[in-house]
Amino acid sequence: MRTYHCFWLLFWIGHPHQSYSTPLSERTSSFPENPKILDLSRNNRKELHRPKRSWMWNQFFLLEEYTGSDYQYVGKLHSDQDKGEGSLKYILSGDGAGDLFIINENTGDIQATRRLDREEKPVYILRAQAINKKTGRPVEPESEFIIKIHDINDNEPLFTKETYNASVPEMSDVGTFVVQVTATDADDPTYGNSARVVYSILQGQPYFSVESESGIIKTALLNMDRENREQYQVVIQAKDMGGQMGGLSGTTTVNITLTDVNDNPPRFPQSAYQFKIPESAPPDSSIGRIKASDADVGQNAEMEYSIIEGDGSEMFGVITDKETQEGIITVKKALDFEKKRQFTLKVESSNPHVDPRFLYLGPFKDITTIRIVVEDVDEPPVFSRPAYVLEVKEDVQLNTVIGTVTARDPDIAKNPIKYSVDRHTDMDRIFNIDSGNGSIFTSKLLDRETLLWHNITVIASEINNPKESSRVPVFIKVLDVNDNAPEFAMFYETFVCENAKAEQLIQTLSAVDKDDSFGGHKFSFSLAPEIASSSNFTLQDNRDNTAAIFTRRNRYNRHEMNMYLLPVVISDNDYPIQSSTETVTIRVCACDQRGKMLSCNAEALIHPTGLSTGALIAILLCIVILLVTVVLFAALRRQRKKEPLIISKEDIRDNIVSYNDEGGGEEDTQAFDIGTLRNPEAIEDNKLRRDIVPETLFMPRRTPVVRDNTDVRDFISQRLKENDLDPTAPPYDSLATYAYEGNGSVAESLSSLESVTTDGDQDYDYLSDWGPRFKKLADMYGGADSDKDS
Repeated sequence: MRTYHCFWLLFWIGHPHQSYSTPLSERTSSFPENPKILDLSRNNRKELHRPKRSWMWNQFFLLEEYTGSDYQYVGKLHSDQDKGEGSLKYILSGDGAGDLFIINENTGDIQATRRLDREEKPVYILRAQAINKKTGRPVEPESEFIIKIHDINDNEPLFTKETYNASVPEMSDVGTFVVQVTATDADDPTYGNSARVVYSILQGQPYFSVESESGIIKTALLNMDRENREQYQVVIQAKDMGGQMGGLSGTTTVNITLTDVNDNPPRFPQSAYQFKIPESAPPDSSIGRIKASDADVGQNAEMEYSIIEGDGSEMFGVITDKETQEGIITVKKALDFEKKRQFTLKVESSNPHVDPRFLYLGPFKDITTIRIVVEDVDEPPVFSRPAYVLEVKEDVQLNTVIGTVTARDPDIAKNPIKYSVDRHTDMDRIFNIDSGNGSIFTSKLLDRETLLWHNITVIASEINNPKESSRVPVFIKVLDVNDNAPEFAMFYETFVCENAKAEQLIQTLSAVDKDDSFGGHKFSFSLAPEIASSSNFTLQDNRDNTAAIFTRRNRYNRHEMNMYLLPVVISDNDYPIQSSTETVTIRVCACDQRGKMLSCNAEALIHPTGLSTGALIAILLCIVILLVTVVLFAALRRQRKKEPLIISKEDIRDNIVSYNDEGGGEEDTQAFDIGTLRNPEAIEDNKLRRDIVPETLFMPRRTPVVRDNTDVRDFISQRLKENDLDPTAPPYDSLATYAYEGNGSVAESLSSLESVTTDGDQDYDYLSDWGPRFKKLADMYGGADSDKDS
């Protein structure tokens, strides 16, 4: 049985200059009996001392997690004013008063109504007071006390994480830090060992260990290799009560991963590799791939490949694929089966990131041998040069050989070669080539001044396999020969004044030559021999490719001669010498005193009052306007003269309309439909004429169709039989047109040609019954009888 004691704590409050104290009373289960009380009147403010409180206490203690069926007893309050008469009433207030803590108002006993948890609230502060039941006035001042909950070990240690994840490099030394785990206990650390936690390892030995006080996990085994085992699961226990028997415990799981270090050198799975490559493989093409194995991962497994020796180090190369860490063997130069058929390489694989701590494990590189076999393929012909430059003079004769291209078959078979010119590069077919020996010759005349360079392409192909062909450009430069005579740089037309004096300069001449001259052109000028002595002008060669024309006499008369044509001979100094005769036109003009030209027209003196330029333009403009007016007037008159082809229905004047329309014959489908002969029932409606207004909008009445026209059938059958039996008929299908007229018209012939053969007179009275259009004919022919009778 537990005994609860109550501490009485007496407080003395006095004047600031005087202090009194009383030691704590002995710890008992009830209030002290007959406490010493100092009577002090509350109304006397002049007293030096206050009356001491009749009862005071410090705190109660209560164990948590009470499991009894009754209320848990806390303690008892008692006032020295309580004489046992039942006149006082005890009142409790503060934390949990009335709910968690209740008091017997008569006896002052305090009880807890339910189980308490220190971790939820360790201290409760309450206030107690004793009052008179009758008056309701307090007989004691209100006093404060504390109920403190004593702890018991009712909480196990809890880790901050349910699962820890940690890593440590492989091959680490013993005692290498891995991770620290932490567990907390909610019990009171100041009371006993309830909150003292000790760590231990339940799973993970002998690889790892844990410090009991700090929870630091360290490696416990030397040279743990990731390549053998990468993942470890460690279980750590935290136990309170200092790990003693009866303590509570909690566990957590720590997943530890060994991270990789470069402790494994690369190794080729094969000591030798062999690849085959056709000789036609272009540079930078891939031959094959090799890969050295490395048990490490990530950066520690990166590779670098290189060719360290071999007879094919200049022909082949190796590059590293950063994604797959493979070495790719590539072609650096063009291969030739006929020159070398096999190559040997030594390729080294190494780790670029080496850890010096593990150099003792061996060199971090490996070497393998690669044999490359070149396979023969049917290659196209190969020209002796990548391009040809030929030169030819422009005056060469046709079929002159200007150069030769040479190609050979690089294969062992040495197939014969056929040459040809790509006509897309020589559309005018100026050049041709001998298909057997590759000699290029001209097939048309050349002209350097027209085209200086000719760029053609020659094709060489194997005769046995024309698909194997190659091309080469041929640049042909046309060399110049002196085949063009010099000529004036421009057309010269000058003038001479009538009042000119002798030896007066009137024009300076210059010449050009289409030919090329490496040393520069040099021209000579002279007058034509036939006029050199009788010319009215002289020519002076300036020896600088120019010449000057001077007057030979004083004064010229434009009425006698208003224009002179002066022939000038121009020669070059190249071989062969070329010369030409050019003409200079010299007009005689009237000039003022300063030599400025006024007029070069001989009629200007005869008609001095000639029209000015503005007047001439005005006259020309008037003529143009007059012509336009006449053309418009003629067009309007022509439009007015046109009469419509369609004559109104009401126009019944006696007019004869001439159509001058001939029938189209057999090809006129508007006049006759051959389809009627084939199918008499398929008769189209009568078609109206397009050049006159129809007399009625009603459709013409159809005539009854003869069901069986034997004449047409017999006619066609007879003609078909004759055509089939005709030996002169063409041996291919032809169109035979039969123009069958039938047995005649019901209305008989209207022609007047047969009327001459008849002796009797005809009766034309029926013309009057044909309507107003035939009234004129009826009057003309109907009156013939009366004329005859008269």
